[in-house]
Amino acid sequence: MSRIQPCILLAIAGLLAAAAPAFGGGPSLAMLDQIEGGKWELRERGAPPQQICVPSGRQLIQLRHPGASCNAFVIEDTAAQVVVQYTCAGHGYGRTQIRRETNRLVQIDSQGITDGYPFEVSAEARRVGVCSGR
Repeated sequence: MSRIQPCILLAIAGLLAAAAPAFGGGPSLAMLDQIEGGKWELRERGAPPQQICVPSGRQLIQLRHPGASCNAFVIEDTAAQVVVQYTCAGHGYGRTQIRRETNRLVQIDSQGITDGYPFEVSAEARRVGVCSGR
């Protein structure tokens, strides 16, 4: 085997390890698991309040890609803040920062591309109750 082949194999292994979804292994995103699920009110600057139903804090990562199957990479994972970059094949990508003030109040900054259009979200999210029908 030549010296080039082991280097190529090492490079490929490194790329595969870096491409693994962060939610399956690696950082735990425990802060988001402490966020209470339920009905949340999003107050984006310059837009009327919007209410959404989220089963857990993890759904706040993909506000502009709800329900899409995305690969994520955790950039920061602390007790007070998470930063996640994600890619949704065929639908775009995003980078979201969530800062926890309490388990019922968070600050969200997210930007990226969804279905070919740019988005930017800067919002305060507050839990306001339970989701109806649940």
